[in-house]
Amino acid sequence: MADSATLSEKVFAELTTAIVRGELKPGDRLSEQQLVERYGGSRAPMREAIQKLEARHLVVRIPHAGARVVSLSLAELRDIYEIRVELESMACRLAAQRMPDDEIAELQALLKQHEQSIQQEQGLAYYQKAGDLDFHYRIVKGSCNARLHQMLCGELYHLVRMYRYQTSTSNKRPQQALIEHQRIVEAISARDAELAELLMRRHIQTSLINLEHRLEQEGQA
Repeated sequence: MADSATLSEKVFAELTTAIVRGELKPGDRLSEQQLVERYGGSRAPMREAIQKLEARHLVVRIPHAGARVVSLSLAELRDIYEIRVELESMACRLAAQRMPDDEIAELQALLKQHEQSIQQEQGLAYYQKAGDLDFHYRIVKGSCNARLHQMLCGELYHLVRMYRYQTSTSNKRPQQALIEHQRIVEAISARDAELAELLMRRHIQTSLINLEHRLEQEGQA
């Protein structure tokens, strides 16, 4: 039983990363049998991993088509980003007021790691692991507002990560996104709540514009 649970967690973690990074694309089918052939074990842990992905809104079950990677319409993405821009901007303002100095220092160190990661990707992508290794997660955490954290880092968190990563792979966007992150942290460090909120709002709005352009180009293709 323990081995099955461990395998389920491993498959779940690897599939989450593959979906967020776009290695599994929106609409791609997830077959329990194919996962068994890849990872070994039985169908049960594969089914459990897929169910966990469903709970995170990364996978949907379609009648007569099986489990597939979620694919949101542009209208659905705009709805999510409208909520995100308001709540994350608020979180950024609160972080400027409440984030402890040691956490700000950790955030500055994290961005140095992100800079190295972008260089390793030759400036073509800006991938952030989940939780404390994610810039946006750390900002929300720094707001010291439990309900805000629940809303932004709960069920839609990995879905937002998936589309955030898509915007980070467009031309010159990784380096520009890093610069925007650095300016946000500078405002937080200066305890300038108004500027921090404004910069986060512009940052997310820019991400949505880039995402819209990307999806439109893919639609035309």
